[in-house]
Amino acid sequence: MITLCTGTRDPEDMWRYHPENDSPWAWRDLLVSMEQAVRVAEEHRVTLAFEPEANNVVVSAQKGRRLLDEMRSSRLKVAMDGANLFHEGERSYSREVLDTAFELLGEDIVIAHAKDVKGTGEVVAAGRGELDYDRYLENLRGVGFEGSVILHGLGESEVEGSVAFLRAKLVNSAYS
Repeated sequence: MITLCTGTRDPEDMWRYHPENDSPWAWRDLLVSMEQAVRVAEEHRVTLAFEPEANNVVVSAQKGRRLLDEMRSSRLKVAMDGANLFHEGERSYSREVLDTAFELLGEDIVIAHAKDVKGTGEVVAAGRGELDYDRYLENLRGVGFEGSVILHGLGESEVEGSVAFLRAKLVNSAYS
C-alpha cells in the first residue's frame, strides 16, 4: 500500500490551503495524475490510499467519493484521518462531518490515522485536541474496519501519552 495526498496549489507550502484547489483545472490535473498512478498500481498490484484533507484538492469526504467514482479502480482506496476532515472553526459539526465521511467512504477505507485537531485547525498529537475519538472509533467499527490505526503527527515526547490515550479509547470501544 502506498499512501498519498491530493496536493495543494499553494506554491510555497504543500500543507496550506489555496483558493485554486477548488478550481476545475486543479481537479483536471488531479485526475490526469491519478489516472497515471492508478494505471501503475494496477499493473503492479499495489493499493493507493489517498487522504481527504482540509487543505488539499480532495478537501472533503464528498470530493473523496467523487474521486473514487471517477477513477473506478479497485486499486484506489482511502486513508482515513479524522483530524484532516476539519477546517478551522468546524468543531461544532464534528459528528456530522465524521458520520458523513464514513457514510461516503467507509467501504473504501484501508488504513486509519490517529492524530488530533484543535478548534483553531492546529494539528496535534492524539488525545491533545478536540477530535471526537469515541465517534471516530465508533464509525471505524461501524464500517467493519479491521486495518491498522497509525499514530502520526506527534513528537517523540508525545508518543507515550498518545499511545495510552488511544489504548484507553480502544479498550472502551468494541475493538477490545
